[in-house]
Amino acid sequence: MDGAGEGSERFTGSFTQQEPIPEEGIAAALEVLRHGRLHRYNTAPGEVAETALLEEEFAALTGAKYCLAVASGGYAMACALRAVGVKAGEAVLSNAFTLAPVPGAIASVGARPVFVEVTEDLTIDFRHLEVQAQASGAKVLLLSHMRGHVCDMDRLMALCDALGVTVIEDCAHTMGASWRGVPSGRHGRVGCYSMQTYKHVNSGEGGFIITDEAEVAARAVLLSGSYMLYARHRAAPPVEVFEGLRLDVPNISGRMDNLRAAILRPQLRLLEERVARWGRLYRTLEAGLEDVPGLRLIPRPEEETYVGSSFQFRLPDWPEGRIRALIARCAARGVELKWFGAAEPVAFTSRYEHWRYAEPAPLPATDRVLAGLIDMRVPLTFAPEDCTLIARIIRAEVLAVQQTGEEAAVAVPLAD
Repeated sequence: MDGAGEGSERFTGSFTQQEPIPEEGIAAALEVLRHGRLHRYNTAPGEVAETALLEEEFAALTGAKYCLAVASGGYAMACALRAVGVKAGEAVLSNAFTLAPVPGAIASVGARPVFVEVTEDLTIDFRHLEVQAQASGAKVLLLSHMRGHVCDMDRLMALCDALGVTVIEDCAHTMGASWRGVPSGRHGRVGCYSMQTYKHVNSGEGGFIITDEAEVAARAVLLSGSYMLYARHRAAPPVEVFEGLRLDVPNISGRMDNLRAAILRPQLRLLEERVARWGRLYRTLEAGLEDVPGLRLIPRPEEETYVGSSFQFRLPDWPEGRIRALIARCAARGVELKWFGAAEPVAFTSRYEHWRYAEPAPLPATDRVLAGLIDMRVPLTFAPEDCTLIARIIRAEVLAVQQTGEEAAVAVPLAD
């Protein structure tokens, strides 16, 4: 993917091209299509639904007692909020550096997002969390492990326990990650995951909810639209747990179907290998961008096992025009960067002040961090040599912009 010379090198790969579905998943999907029983509760005598098997396998993978597969990661978060008892009008804490589905899930249950500052390492600010919890009276934190950056989960849980705050983990970017060996999603009361196309297993859309609490799991199953068929689940509580709930919990349908479950099951078995491959790509980018003047890499704690499916760096104190110029120069050479400091939301990229329905208060520390935050997808269709080239292009353009003082006067459209 190299050009003729270093100055003219251009990357020609796609930042949005995922790997194909494994052949085993394609065969399983074809089998579901042939028999036509796509609905998770439409089974032949003696048949176990693909969705029920998927839940059982993900519960085993994470060590959770209970697992529910649902239609999307956003649905998983909203369902979890309802299942732990969040009511309309209540405050729910969340870190300000996240993506729109997180505050959207809070708003969808009629609750009020209360945003918490982010640190320069892109994790939640513990001091501001304590301030916001006490000021708002919030009793739930929807913690977003945004872009795969895991905070000190031991400190977080100790703080939230002292504050009387329940933790729900948004693990959309940390399936396969861990903190001190504990899988992401297993510290909080509930863990939520996404299987949207750009996540670590791919079914286009989809979500998981895991928990060790029987009543929370039963509420989630009923909320997802189980009707009175909850006994067909294999990673759910015993049927007697449902008896006191089944007439009081509303059906807010958001079930996973057997077609998506069929293509996901083989991918779960590939997750560990995928995490290792993403790690190699991430470390290649890190090595290529190390010690670039004006560019700050995000430190990764030794206690964290991360999944390098995206890559971030900061340009502290860079003027907006200079950042736009860098993005445009990289785009001209085939490298697609996203910028969290843009004045307007672009494609999937937005920040807390863009979610006006939440009526957010200004967060100066977060504003300072996001003003120079650059983000890049790293699909597994990249090879290490691709990442070496990408880093070389970014390095060259960062240095070029700084040397020339070039600035772009108008906003640069960003790629999806």
